[in-house]
Amino acid sequence: MTSREEKISKLRGTPEGLPSVEEVRAMLAADPTLKCVVCYARISFDGRVKDAHGVEDQHRDMSEDARKFNWLVVYRYTDNDKSASKETVVRDDFEQLINDLTLGTTPEGYPIHGVMAANDDRLYRRPSDWERYLKAFTAHEDRVYHDSNGVQDLYAEGFEIKGLVGVAMSLSETRKKQRRTRNSHRSRALRGQPVAAWRPFGWQDDKVTLDPVESEAIRQAVKDVLAGASISEITRRWKEAGYRTSRGNLFQYQTVKQVLINPRLCGYRELKGELVRDGDDQPIVGTWEAITTPKQWYAITAKIRERGNGTGLPRGGLVHKYLLTGIMRCGNVLDDGTICNSKMVGIKANDWLKYKHAYFCKKTVDGGCNKTYKRGDKTDEHIERLVIAKLKAEAEAAREEVPEWPRADDLERAVQSRKALEQRWQDGAIDDEVFFRNLSPLEARVKQLRAEQAHHLAMKAEAEAAREDITASWGDKTLTQKRTAIKKVLHAVIAVPGGKGNKTFDVELLKPVWRSS
Repeated sequence: MTSREEKISKLRGTPEGLPSVEEVRAMLAADPTLKCVVCYARISFDGRVKDAHGVEDQHRDMSEDARKFNWLVVYRYTDNDKSASKETVVRDDFEQLINDLTLGTTPEGYPIHGVMAANDDRLYRRPSDWERYLKAFTAHEDRVYHDSNGVQDLYAEGFEIKGLVGVAMSLSETRKKQRRTRNSHRSRALRGQPVAAWRPFGWQDDKVTLDPVESEAIRQAVKDVLAGASISEITRRWKEAGYRTSRGNLFQYQTVKQVLINPRLCGYRELKGELVRDGDDQPIVGTWEAITTPKQWYAITAKIRERGNGTGLPRGGLVHKYLLTGIMRCGNVLDDGTICNSKMVGIKANDWLKYKHAYFCKKTVDGGCNKTYKRGDKTDEHIERLVIAKLKAEAEAAREEVPEWPRADDLERAVQSRKALEQRWQDGAIDDEVFFRNLSPLEARVKQLRAEQAHHLAMKAEAEAAREDITASWGDKTLTQKRTAIKKVLHAVIAVPGGKGNKTFDVELLKPVWRSS
């Protein structure tokens, strides 16, 4: 348990040193002015240090006020780092407070004579929560309530309406803050200024200057993913290297994916899934240093999103230990004249052999014929040589520049048409119905053309990546990258049996089946 969790745990439940239920009931009988109260503390954002100081301060102040009124705090409820205005957020301790108020006692059996909160908006910010709280509070008579406005009578006539007015004002203020925040973010984005609350991974604390180690890790990850590496492999590599997010957490699959598809990498900014653009419809370039080129960002975004059926999620499946497992197929001719064609699998070789692994056709009970066996190391070396030669030939063909995107003028015309429509609407030349009826197809047109443009830029980036020295980079590829490259140019490798007894390794018995260009 972390120090924050330990602190929050101490701020929940029965306070330390509280007398037993029987002793408290005796104290109440002896002193009619004594009241048993519960305290509720909540904060929406725990700050960057995440030390629960906000709720700790609230409980300290409430305890001091309780002593002034001769009230005994018998239970504490704490919802740390939780919003009260969002319907999707479940406040566990608030729900427990509602339940305990209705029952009239804490879980340990202490009576509840009142509630204390730092402010009423700590307890509720939505009308439904206010109504639920008031109903639970008034389920028993003569309870007291205290917040920053002092002791208040929740049983008074008209207080329910007063509370709803307060909730409405609180909601209005919350929405104003949200609107101001959105406008501020957009204004800063249009100026190209960084708006991240936390230091983005890859940059220093000023959010502008690159961190040399982290930015190089991102740059290499982009290169590797474009070459076929999986995000799972990048995640494992970053964990092994000890990289952590700017919040101090270990990287997970989703956080690595978010880093790699963030347009910040190439200097762009995104709001609600759309690039922020200037008056000429061009992406605004931020003031921070870029890690990749726009073409590389378009390429890796397309590469990641095409995986997992377009979701960018890991597809699962087997993680192979050997290079050609499932790619090699048995070429043994069976008794009926047909070819086995079963997928061969890799296995660890016996310890006394000079090589470490081999490929074999599965037993008949598993769908194979168990007649073909190939030495692993030399098989891998031979196929890798063939694949590298094939990739080199394809790279030579890709050396020619990808022609310029032919529909740039179409996109410009669509953007200008949309701007002209908006101007006519703002000038009052057309009414709302005409404007929105014509706006929808124009926006769809612009979106479609931008998607085509992004695909074209991704193609250019892949063409540039294909010009690298394939032989030199092959040794640095991961197993997944190599398998991806092999499957890109090969349908399969047919392995023909070499006959009985120990035979010299013969590459002629390996028949690659190439994919057409």
